[in-house]
Amino acid sequence: MIKILIADDHAVVREGLKQVLSENPDLIVAAEASTGQEVIDKIAKNDFDLVVLDISMPGRGGLDILKEIKIQKPRLPVLVLSMYPEEQYAVRVLKTGASGYLTKESAPDELVKAIRQISQGKKYVSPSLAEKLALDLEISSDRPPHETLSDREYQVMCMIASGKTLKEISEELSLSIKTISTYRTRIMEKMKMKSNAELTHYAIKNRLVD
Repeated sequence: MIKILIADDHAVVREGLKQVLSENPDLIVAAEASTGQEVIDKIAKNDFDLVVLDISMPGRGGLDILKEIKIQKPRLPVLVLSMYPEEQYAVRVLKTGASGYLTKESAPDELVKAIRQISQGKKYVSPSLAEKLALDLEISSDRPPHETLSDREYQVMCMIASGKTLKEISEELSLSIKTISTYRTRIMEKMKMKSNAELTHYAIKNRLVD
């Protein structure tokens, strides 16, 4: 039996995942969490075989939670499930310690396959991501500017490039507008850019946003 903790702030998504997994007798949804803090509390008090983690949790983001899980339970496998395309987050998530990355558009049988594979101590990536990772290894070690950003800065950059205002970003991430503005300033400095338009152009060119 594979005991799973499902972490997503949307009840509808959690119900959908439970329904998919309930059709497999070897997969048991042992607990659910709707916030990052709940995830941390539950893994501290229970033994799970695997965590299915949404990357865009309110407050502390999924990447922060992933880091915390890896500090508390380094051997606990985490499958990150996200609405963001692979180009945006997959490599960063895997480097942070996740065992796999799937978009929420993935077919149910791919989710089941990923869970089984990860529970055996293996990694899971889609064929398209495997190809991207292989290409990344071939490219020289010169890091593109966006890879110098922290996880939160990267998240804010993608949101700015998607056309969201600082107010919208602050509401979505449960952070003050002043904090988001500080992130924006840091992003501009690190990326050596002067405007949102420049940032958006860069993000589109590098396929970081749709």
